[in-house]
This record gives sequence, structure tokens and C-alpha cells, in this order.
Amino acid sequence: MDSAESDTPREALQSVFHLRETYRDGERLLFYGEALVSREALIEEVWPAFREAGYEAHLATTRSGSEDVVVAEPVSNGPEGVPWKNLGLLVATVLSTLFVGSVTWYYVPLAQIQQNPLAILQAWPFTVAVLGVLSAHELGHYVLGRYHGVDVSLPYLIPFIFPFGTLGAIIRMRGQMPDRRTLFDIGVAGPLAGLAATVIVTVVGLSLNPLTVPPRVLEQSGEVIVFNNPPLLDLIAAVIGQPTSYTDPAKTVHPVIIGGWVGMFFTVLNLLPVGQLDGGHMLRAMLGERQETVAAVVPLALFGLAGYLHYGRGLGLNESVGLWAFWGLFATFIAYNGPADPIDETPLDRRRQLVGVVTFALGALCFLLVPIQIIGV
Repeated sequence: MDSAESDTPREALQSVFHLRETYRDGERLLFYGEALVSREALIEEVWPAFREAGYEAHLATTRSGSEDVVVAEPVSNGPEGVPWKNLGLLVATVLSTLFVGSVTWYYVPLAQIQQNPLAILQAWPFTVAVLGVLSAHELGHYVLGRYHGVDVSLPYLIPFIFPFGTLGAIIRMRGQMPDRRTLFDIGVAGPLAGLAATVIVTVVGLSLNPLTVPPRVLEQSGEVIVFNNPPLLDLIAAVIGQPTSYTDPAKTVHPVIIGGWVGMFFTVLNLLPVGQLDGGHMLRAMLGERQETVAAVVPLALFGLAGYLHYGRGLGLNESVGLWAFWGLFATFIAYNGPADPIDETPLDRRRQLVGVVTFALGALCFLLVPIQIIGV
């Protein structure tokens, strides 16, 4: 590292940091010295000035622990170069949803796909529906993150197998959270964008003609997975006057509706008010540090729900008992990390508080005690 002068606002450090030396490490600037206040107070004091100059600032210590270091890194203004990893995962997820959709939801025989791989293209409406709602959710986070100047990545889609061909999508937030308002806006944008796409996809799916189930499928015996309707799906169907099921076993709803179901299910999970989930970020912004109290209850509530379904209603692991037990374990794990901590703890305005309450209420319309069941036929 070479000694370097910096045009960053070093004067912002004067009241909270005893500066000894300044070094440049590539694009990073390192300020060595001694912090005169706590980490939280130091960052709250210097972060706005550094951010205005185009840098993210955070406090670290040397390996020996003998000195404090304020690290200033340039703020990313967007993807640099071609985002190959994002594109690769997108292609893989498109292929996985096309394959799973064609075999599972469009009843294309595997032998036909082996003879003609292009047969999976029959499932393109399913792929567009599922990836549309998931991408809308993550792009909501991305757009608001960029709007507020927070360094966020493009969405990473996750390919998988049965029943949807994907495990969803994620984005990475690398920048610090300046205030509770920004934390809330980024957190709430995903569920609202995803729900808007979900409603559109559900209306389209309900309006499409049902599929005919092939005789070979009707004649099969074994276990089938049943996706029960969330209240929001039934409400949309009632408003547009379309059925969600048919008495004729040879008819089934169009697979595009599954995209709407996926959007509702992932909305419920993302709005759990714990850890790095959207609900955790939103409630942290709405309640401040009191969010930790709520987060501590979430795993207990999920374990309690699994216990109620098993012991109170006599349901098995494959009737959503295992689902809620798994999410109880997952919530326990992520609760320790907690949501992002904003630098400025100024409370939210009433308008954002109201938007938060409405968003959680919309999420409640997507909730079911038993969303998934595996039954014998």
C-alpha cells in the first residue's frame, strides 16, 4: 500500500477519530488511528459526509488490534461488466422450470422429451408465470436499493427440481443502510412488487382454459401433491367469476395459476418478521430494536403451528407439519443474524407505518395453515 492523499472529507473524522496515517489500497482508502467514540457513534457521525463524496465507510481494526481503521470504499453505481453469474443462473432456472413444468404440469411424457428436447417449450407459460412473480419481487428490492443509493446486486435465480423447478431468487445488499426509511422502502418494495405480479398472473391463469389430464395420468395410483388455495387466490377467483377446480377429474386448472400460488406462498415466507427476510427488515424499520422481541417469538410460533397440526389435527409430516417445523428451525438460525441495522434511527413517518401494516395484512391473505399436502390416490 502506498501513502496517499485523499479528497474524501477527512475533516468529518476530526471530532471522533484520532487520525495518524492515510493509505490507499487500490480504490479503497484506509485511515489508521484511534476511535474516540463507539463504533455506532463514529459511523453515524462520518457516514453522511463520506457517502456524499461517493464512499461507504466502516470501522475495522488491524490484525494486531493495536489500531482502528476507517475503511472507505467507492460506492458501486451498478453492475460492472457482464453479470455472468446472474445470467448463468437465469438460463439454468429457465431450463429447470421448463423441464419440471412440462413433465409435472403439462403432462409431457419423459420419453417424448428424450426424443425431442424442444418439447419442454410447451411449458413456457408456466416458466414465465413462476419466474415473473419471483423476478418482480427481487427487482422491487433492486430498484428501490438503487434509488436510495444502496449497493445491491442483480437478482440471483435458483434452479431446482420438483415441484416448481426453482427455489426462488435472492439479491445481495452489500452497502450499509443509511436510515430506517431506506431499510423500510427496500424491504417493502419486494413483497408489493411481487404481489402485484402475483395478482396479474393469477387473473391470467384463471382466465385460461383448463388442461385435459391424459388418461395415463388418471389411471396411475400413488401419491400426489395438493396445493390448497390461499384466501387471496379464492378472492381473486370470486371477483372475476372463474373456478379454481373442476368436478371432472379429466380437467385441471391452467398451470399459469401455479405461478400465482408460488407468488403467494413466497410472500408469506418472506414476510416472516425475522432476520434478513423482508418482514424482518420492515419490522426493524417500523419498531426499531423492539423488532428483536418479535423475532424471538417467530420460531416458537412456527414450532407451535407444526405441533398443533400434528397433535391437534392429526396431520403428518407431509401435510405441512414438516414444512412449518423446517421453517421454525430456519427462523431460529436466521434470527441470530438479525436484519440490517440502519445508521440513522429516526422513526418512520405515519405513511410508511401504514404501508407496512397494509403489506403485512396482504401477506396474511396469502397464509394457509395447510398449504401443501401429499395424499394417496
